[in-house]
Amino acid sequence: MTTERTLTETYPHTPDGRYFVVRGRLWRMSNPALAEDVRASLVAELMSARRAVRDAGNDPYAKEDARAQVDMAKIALGERGPVWWTDGAPDYNRYFAKNTPYADWYAGLDG
Repeated sequence: MTTERTLTETYPHTPDGRYFVVRGRLWRMSNPALAEDVRASLVAELMSARRAVRDAGNDPYAKEDARAQVDMAKIALGERGPVWWTDGAPDYNRYFAKNTPYADWYAGLDG
């Protein structure tokens, strides 16, 4: 029996739901306002683009095109590009949690 684990079960996520943390670094979550069918379609596009990066091998043009596809999917998901929240808070994507306003929350996590 296989159990599918969600991102939030695998990695801690900030109390405001904007980021998850991997090895101390914040990574922006997908926009929670996306309809589930839209999100699923975009995730499928992202996975396809990631496979294209892998399969591009040493072809720099194919790799560049595939990376552009990854970027477009991540922007559409809200993981890159303009932030999806509307309160004017800055984006800390890819910052170390200890260097952000999330530092105290992160320090309080269990090992």
